[in-house]
Amino acid sequence: MTLVNERAAVWTFGLAAVAGLCSSVQAAPPTPAPLCGGQAGLPGWFAPGIYSGTLGQQRVTLQLKVPGTDDDAVGAYFYASRQIDLALRGSHRGSALVLAEEVWAGPEKGLQTTGCLTLNHAAGQHLTGEWKSLQGKNLQGRRLAVSLAPLKVKALPLKLLNTPGLRQLRAEQPLTFLKLNTAWARVTGGATMGAVREPLTGIVYPRVAGAPAALSGALQDRQLLAAAAALDCKAQIGDSPSDQGDGFTLDAAVTRLTPRLVSLHESANYYCGGAHPDNFDTGLILDRQSGQMVKFAALWPGLNAQKQFERYTTKYPKAQGADCLDAVKTGAPNAADGPAFTGWLTPSGLTLVPTFLPHVVAACAEAVTLTYTELRRLADPHGPYFADLDLR
Repeated sequence: MTLVNERAAVWTFGLAAVAGLCSSVQAAPPTPAPLCGGQAGLPGWFAPGIYSGTLGQQRVTLQLKVPGTDDDAVGAYFYASRQIDLALRGSHRGSALVLAEEVWAGPEKGLQTTGCLTLNHAAGQHLTGEWKSLQGKNLQGRRLAVSLAPLKVKALPLKLLNTPGLRQLRAEQPLTFLKLNTAWARVTGGATMGAVREPLTGIVYPRVAGAPAALSGALQDRQLLAAAAALDCKAQIGDSPSDQGDGFTLDAAVTRLTPRLVSLHESANYYCGGAHPDNFDTGLILDRQSGQMVKFAALWPGLNAQKQFERYTTKYPKAQGADCLDAVKTGAPNAADGPAFTGWLTPSGLTLVPTFLPHVVAACAEAVTLTYTELRRLADPHGPYFADLDLR
């Protein structure tokens, strides 16, 4: 689950993509041989599932899943006290499942095996066994008992709005769902007053006063995506120190409210253990009643991909220089490659940012605003949102 081109994420830097937002940065080849003394393959009783229980005196939650065709990753687990996923690679020793716990230790050391779990299938689908530490001061060789019972994630009550995004998160990323399915609090002061803060990651996202449930749910789902990205990024960084500003952060703001539309701008920054930090912008235009995305074509049917590109390059700021303008002009993708721009509404017009530039010229992705006046002839007088556009 990797976001191949983060800058192309216009509406859905979707759940599957966000969950692996940074995995392309530090992706490691499959483990060449079974670790922790196991043999290749999995025991016959192995089946996907979620388990909860104890490792020593600590509460843990563990997920087992079928490995890919070219990988022996069989899941992950996290401690309730830390709530950061630790990747697991599987093998077997007789009928016992052997899991190698892996942690990212930085670009120089890569993935390190820090512990081994040996689990046996007990009555009632329970798993019992032990964990052995391979690293850590005063911990190497330490053994702790493990006892896990099946956890029916779908039976757990939802503590947030019951939205498509929350249900998808529960189905596709149950460990992340378990961490984020908690009560979120309103921000009561400062510039983000009225927004909502997700407590585990600190991701803050705006809300619209008096919004119908559908719009509130859509905004919640955007926040879920960002919080999932932050957790995924943290899991990949592990405890590796860095002076580049680790993690995933998101600044989101409502840029325009009209009777039928709400528009937002998201600005994400992240460093997940690769060669350099990165960032991207995402613009959203939503129907205020349904919470559904409104495409440019629904507002300005005449603003096709070619006209977006022509108007953007015509208004591209000269201060950025000829080299940047050339990079924009030569880097434009074909229409079949998807939207070339992300955009959001402001009081002045439609602000566009290119989504197709490679990282080496990312600084050339300048925001350009097309005014409502210049877009007037491209609007549909009979369209449902015509009255919401400033047509001065």
